[in-house]
Amino acid sequence: MIKAPLTSNENFNWRKQFQSFRYPSLVIGIVIILGVITFVFFPDPFINLLLKGKITNAFSEAYPKDSLKLGYLHYNIWKNRLGCDSVVLKTNDFTCKIPSLSVSGIGFTKILLHKGFTPNTLSGLIIDAQNSVIIFSQSQNEFQLGRLHISFPDSEIVADSIKYYSLLNDEQFFAKSQFRQTRFRIKIPLIRINSLDCLAMLRGIAVKAKNININEASTDILVNMDKPYDKNSANPQMPNEAFASIKESVKIDSLIILNGQLIYCERYTAGAKPGVVSINKINISAGEISNLSSKPGTTIIRGEGLLLTSTKINLFMAIPFNSKEFSLQYSGSLGRMDVTELNSFIEPGEHQRIKTGTLQSASFNININSGIASGILNADYKDLTIDAINKETGSEKGILNRITSLFDKLFIVRGSNLPDKQGSIKIGQIIYKRDPEDYFFQFIWFAVRNGVADIVGFPKK
Repeated sequence: MIKAPLTSNENFNWRKQFQSFRYPSLVIGIVIILGVITFVFFPDPFINLLLKGKITNAFSEAYPKDSLKLGYLHYNIWKNRLGCDSVVLKTNDFTCKIPSLSVSGIGFTKILLHKGFTPNTLSGLIIDAQNSVIIFSQSQNEFQLGRLHISFPDSEIVADSIKYYSLLNDEQFFAKSQFRQTRFRIKIPLIRINSLDCLAMLRGIAVKAKNININEASTDILVNMDKPYDKNSANPQMPNEAFASIKESVKIDSLIILNGQLIYCERYTAGAKPGVVSINKINISAGEISNLSSKPGTTIIRGEGLLLTSTKINLFMAIPFNSKEFSLQYSGSLGRMDVTELNSFIEPGEHQRIKTGTLQSASFNININSGIASGILNADYKDLTIDAINKETGSEKGILNRITSLFDKLFIVRGSNLPDKQGSIKIGQIIYKRDPEDYFFQFIWFAVRNGVADIVGFPKK
């Protein structure tokens, strides 16, 4: 018997049809809900399974000669933060290790909609890294960073516990080359950069910030003067040359360094005690640092500190960073001091010992035009006596030393430089042309020393 088809008047049994689909739909719904809940509350397995491999593969395709290893990834959906237990990046030039890294504030939905990173997707970006280490392969120098915090919303960078030093001891460091080298050790407890254009910096087009504050930075410099300078190496850059080499636009409204320290040493024999001079409690302020050709200007730098232990020193500089020639103007002053304190620097290199001498005050004013320094130096001092010392023993005894000391005293024509009855005093004339080997601060000091030599009477260098 053939059953007639249903007519429009016959009732469709919806209840029966629903029951036939109820159980499969319920199972699928439960699976979807559980999947969403699992991803929300336990997203890490999905992130590590799906995302980590794509990141490392994409990096390998873009940089086939380098390697990137990621530790276990963590994602907090509520805070929109992606963290990683460890990051190791290796290149031919360096190895970077970051034990803890987190990135938050990225608009992942916007990235999907815009199909890439745009300023809008990165406007809320926050990066935090802990205990980062970079080892430079060729130089064997290490850079450490305790904490790095980069906030696009706050337009700031904060970094602390910064260290830069050689992994080699001094003898190993200098033994690497047959030429003169400079060893640096730098420590900076805290750097804070405010009102930074993070997007421009990320895109590599500009470095613009309102304030850079550096607290209690210390720099230890050692030069091995016992080896010759490499004539074939590139000459040290002066400030205008260094800024001209920067492709990005630079504009920093102010730079402030508080309570810094500088230790400068020159070694003349391997393993021997170097000559040492230090400046402590350094405070420096600099304004309008820029390489913008559209707004050429002069950067004003003011600094103060204590030379050696107690002598106050002040420095003023006006540097046109946009100048095509190495030109600037600087001046300074030095307070009262017992000049025998300078023996820690003079004896190892000059083989001279200051026996007595008191500086009442000193000041200088120098202009540099196209690498030639000219100016004057005033120094009020008295009772200056200098003896030669034995290069090997450091002793003042011996007929050779007495003859050398007598020869040296022929040049020291002025043991005192105080105003006479007419109030006149010897003024040091400064004329010094930059040697291509001179570093910036060496040149600054050599010009001042030129004026000292003119007053005291010893030969100029």
